Amino acid sequence: MIFPQPVLILATYDENGTANAMNAAWGGIVGNDKIIIELASHKTTDNIMNRKAFTVSIGDKEHMLACDYVGIVSGNKEPDKFEKAGFTAEKSDKVDAPIIKELPICVECKLKSYDKETCRLIGEIVNVSVDESVLDENGNVDVSKAAPITFDPFNNAYIRLGEKVGDAFKAGTALK
Repeated sequence: MIFPQPVLILATYDENGTANAMNAAWGGIVGNDKIIIELASHKTTDNIMNRKAFTVSIGDKEHMLACDYVGIVSGNKEPDKFEKAGFTAEKSDKVDAPIIKELPICVECKLKSYDKETCRLIGEIVNVSVDESVLDENGNVDVSKAAPITFDPFNNAYIRLGEKVGDAFKAGTALK
């Protein structure tokens, strides 16, 4: 088990242009321009195969209930899942997928590949959208404002991230 796991909310359009979202915790960044997600057979998977695009938003504390809801309800059984979660779709102008307006950080992706045997989805990151409400005075994402949540697989819980404990690529120089 790797801990913590990000709460990734994948959003797609179906064949009728209806927005759909699902919660996925098994994913991460590959290099500077790709995202990988383990994604079995879901309505979202079908939508991605058809539209060749998807967005990935970061679940946050304020929308934890909605983020959990889209992970426990199937879009195949609940056609209004996106709206019932309280999400509002804004069409990305970079990919054929919706941006969830309520979630402040969104990675917009084009389908690069999908392996049905391993369920590995790889997307090419074409844009990252960040709402200015989570930026600091220098224009950088402020994690405490973004309030991202992670999935704790040991306790089936969501945990909020936020405490800075050091500076990356600098703190370790004290041991040189």
